[in-house]
Amino acid sequence: MILVSACLIGVNCRYDGKHSLVKSMLEELDPKDLLPICPEQLGGLSTPRSPAEIVGGDGKDVLKGNAKVMTIDGKDVTEAFVRGAQESLKMAKFMGVTHAVLKSNSPSCGAGEVYDGSFTGKLIKGDGVTTALLKQHGIKVLT
Repeated sequence: MILVSACLIGVNCRYDGKHSLVKSMLEELDPKDLLPICPEQLGGLSTPRSPAEIVGGDGKDVLKGNAKVMTIDGKDVTEAFVRGAQESLKMAKFMGVTHAVLKSNSPSCGAGEVYDGSFTGKLIKGDGVTTALLKQHGIKVLT
């Protein structure tokens, strides 16, 4: 079982109400082995929603309480992002997930790089909130 960002398999759950379909993922992986999730929806956020970025660090910093997830219009959505990460982890553990393929650069799912919180498209090294939590629990995350 592989945890996968639902937007990557064509589910319209991105912040802008669209998806980020990667057709090759559906062609190369058996759909019955995929567990699609959208941490932001699991955390209680709507689709569509205002774009959000991590301010003051990355997902590890958010989980430690040292950074926040803010929308472009200044709303603090940290609690929803942490709740979504926790719910994603619960599902992964329940299904015996050891690997995840998540959406690049996302404040939830980014692995290795996330936007820097300035809403200018600049990337920094780090992980999204869900990715950071999954990694803390031994799940290998790919983007």
